[in-house]
Amino acid sequence: MPNIKSAIKRVQLSRLQNAKNSAARSALKTAIRRFEEAVNNNAENAAEALQKASRALDKAAAKGLIHKNKAARKKSRMAKKLSQTINKAS
Repeated sequence: MPNIKSAIKRVQLSRLQNAKNSAARSALKTAIRRFEEAVNNNAENAAEALQKASRALDKAAAKGLIHKNKAARKKSRMAKKLSQTINKAS
């Protein structure tokens, strides 16, 4: 544990930031998982789930939680998966 007052404050801040980042990462994973479930179960809700997951990915990339290229890659793969699912159903 640090002795210097500013270092003590930094430890407290880093704990808070870590908690926020963990919660945001968890919410992002949940949005992606909900999309995957929607694609597997019913394609009607999958488009809406894709929109929500894409928005969550964009927000995470804007906050620096994930890299912008990772967000773009995940969005592209999800859109491709949705497209394939819709084509199979038709």
